[in-house]
Amino acid sequence: MLDIHTAAATPPPVIRREDYRAPDWLVPEVSLDFRLDPAATRVLARLEVTRNGDHARPLRLDGDGLVPLVVRIDGAAAADTWRMDGPALVIDLPGAAHVIETEVEIAPAGNTQLMGLYASGGLLCTQCEPEGVRRITFFPDRPDVLSRYTVRLEAGEATYPLLLSNGDRTDGGGLEDGRHWAEWRDPFPKPTYLFALVAGDLAANRDSFVTRSGREVDLAIWVKAADVGKTEHAMAALKASMAWDEQTYGREYDLGEFNIVAVADFNFGAMENKGLNIFNSRYILADPDTATDGDYDGVAGVVAHEYFHNWSGNRVTCRDWFQLSLKEGFTVFRDQQFSADQGSAAVGRIENVRALRASQFPEDAGPLAHPIRPEAYMEISNFYTATIYNKGAEVIRMLHTLLGAQAFRQGSDLYFERHDGQAATCEQFVQAMEDASGADLAAFRLWYAQAGTPRVRAAISHEPASGQARLTLGQSVPATPGQPVKQSMPLPLRVALFGELTGRVLAPEQVVVLDGPTKEVLFEGIGERPILSINRDFSAPVVVETDRSAADLAFLSANDDDPFARYEAMQQLMVDTLVVAVATGTADHAPVVEAVERTLTDPALDPAFVAEAVLLPSEAFVGDQMLVVDPPAIHAAREALRARIGTRLEEAWRAAYARGQADRYEYSPQAKGLRRLRTVALGYLAAAGVADAAALAFAQFDEADNMTDRQGALGVLANGRSAEREDALDMFYERYRGNGLVLDKWFTTQAVSTRDDCLDAVERLARHPDFTLANPNRLRALVGAFASNQRAFHDASGRGYRFLADMVIAVDRLNPSTAAKLIPPLGRWRRFDGARAGLMKAELRRVLEVPGLSKDVFEQASKSLG
Repeated sequence: MLDIHTAAATPPPVIRREDYRAPDWLVPEVSLDFRLDPAATRVLARLEVTRNGDHARPLRLDGDGLVPLVVRIDGAAAADTWRMDGPALVIDLPGAAHVIETEVEIAPAGNTQLMGLYASGGLLCTQCEPEGVRRITFFPDRPDVLSRYTVRLEAGEATYPLLLSNGDRTDGGGLEDGRHWAEWRDPFPKPTYLFALVAGDLAANRDSFVTRSGREVDLAIWVKAADVGKTEHAMAALKASMAWDEQTYGREYDLGEFNIVAVADFNFGAMENKGLNIFNSRYILADPDTATDGDYDGVAGVVAHEYFHNWSGNRVTCRDWFQLSLKEGFTVFRDQQFSADQGSAAVGRIENVRALRASQFPEDAGPLAHPIRPEAYMEISNFYTATIYNKGAEVIRMLHTLLGAQAFRQGSDLYFERHDGQAATCEQFVQAMEDASGADLAAFRLWYAQAGTPRVRAAISHEPASGQARLTLGQSVPATPGQPVKQSMPLPLRVALFGELTGRVLAPEQVVVLDGPTKEVLFEGIGERPILSINRDFSAPVVVETDRSAADLAFLSANDDDPFARYEAMQQLMVDTLVVAVATGTADHAPVVEAVERTLTDPALDPAFVAEAVLLPSEAFVGDQMLVVDPPAIHAAREALRARIGTRLEEAWRAAYARGQADRYEYSPQAKGLRRLRTVALGYLAAAGVADAAALAFAQFDEADNMTDRQGALGVLANGRSAEREDALDMFYERYRGNGLVLDKWFTTQAVSTRDDCLDAVERLARHPDFTLANPNRLRALVGAFASNQRAFHDASGRGYRFLADMVIAVDRLNPSTAAKLIPPLGRWRRFDGARAGLMKAELRRVLEVPGLSKDVFEQASKSLG
């Protein structure tokens, strides 16, 4: 095996979008034959290759750690015509078409990167996106080489009774010596990153779906036999997704089989391989005892996302990895639409925006900022980012807003029809929208080219005598690495005006497109002072700055008819109060308390919405509003406001808590909302320091018939100092110590604790027998969660930074892709005081000095250091 690491002293080469060149050779047909064994798997590949264009360049087949055992050209040995160029196999070929055969041997059991073919919990499985096939066999491993695959799998039947690959099963049977085989054929051309196989001993939840054209599709979700009962929710979500995609986008499934496999060790959430989706088990397994309501929502959303990729990613794929948001941003938007239709659209939108602000806004404001169509990279795995996914989805949403639902659907239909079976670009997607709608989207294309979160300034003036109101808007896009000067971008802002005295709508919602540095909008017939509601439903991914007073925000939090805008007004009121408290050491809590009380006691509101609206913004989000983040001061200010809200509204919180108590578990939107509000109420009672808070929490924990109530109570206890705290943590561990997914919750609950000793606890947990660096879920559960705990991570001693850097260095030796994703919190050093910034930079330098550092971590750390 070749060394996968690159010396830190030699920066990896930079791949640039402008250097794209069409592939020299195409591979219309490929046959793969696997003789599976965890220690030594033989892979025989037969590639039908054709020269692409008029050139004399050789065939170049990517490899990573592979040694060719056999190379044949048109059936004959080819010792004199091939050579190795680094990890790649290069073959000089005359003429236009040939058949190339290679054979290699790989060791899945030793593959700790979880990229390519690897072993997990008794299974052999693959992850090939973005560049994993080159770790399995020699191939032009790029997304614009599309091939039809025939795959033969052979393995010991006792150990691997199940043999799966892409497409439909065409044949199979028994062999001598207890082995068996299966053959799979995928008739649709696909790039290498969508290749998949799974071999193992699994059981299936089976079902079927009849498409709108009358074809019956066999469905199966494959898991360990003991977990089959935890797959009903995923199966229901799959069938709902298939029906929704037919109805909403006119997209029908195209194979006779659709298989999903859940694995315990996985770098990502899931993978959309054609006909054979491979999932991180956390996004498949769910029952009331082990999964929270949030987990249930996550399962449904991810199942939908991967299924929707069948068209937005598989049938139409990416020309190159710079176009990654072409499939991911579009598909995230589609899964958000689906989730909104399945549950509370308002709460779903709040959750989408909260996630965007927690991960993508800081990314846009830091050293790793990049457009949704990047211009360059060292390691493509580093660009599976919130910008590509979440901001990419917001860009698609803006197109939907600008064009309208009907024209957007016509555009998506044209895109799928025009590019079916092709590797497309972001430009071609926008062109299809333009051609179908007749709209001019020239300026909109800037969203694909510019990084940074636009800032919008909005002010409303009123002339009572004339009845005119004037909305003045301005935009700016901050400088980002490599892009010091930005152009104005078209921002579709949903706006409305409300009367301060009457509360009625003075100007109904309209979409105002701010497409230059400034714009004015005139409203007529405004007889009273208007209050501005802007960026309703978060119609543009921007930061809005207004001159609205605390009273205006409180008014909107009680009267706005757009749920997101109502939530946003409450959040802005809270943020403004906390920023003042941090800056001055004191603040007037009364407006926030009164606004929370109005929302909490409004019987007309959905409990799920109430629970989201009354939550204080996170400490990290408050820090994002400040020039210099002061973690201890933010924590103190937030805790003081929580205590005040809890104390002043104790009776209302007790009523909300009692309202959420149910005789039995039920999975429904109403029951989910009541459970959510119940835990929020319990948190506020604990913040108020009421005498029975710990007893209430422990009783809820001990008596819960579902994980949502149990973990919610455990989180409240974990933040306190009661005797019940340790009992609950011990009981939770003993009950679930054999369940890895639930044990992840135990690690995370302690990693995000607000206690003073959180850092000590995290360092102890890293030495716990159940903590491992080899499982990405466990690593994210402890290390990733801790890095999001602003107060504990940014301890003035620098221990938090040192802990994270130690983890990065250790994990990089096993799984560079996962290690690199831990780096970004250290790269935010510019936002902190000089002492903390110096400590963070020192840890980044220490990481970069490690011999043999992977290019994944090198790129992230070097860019973060600046």
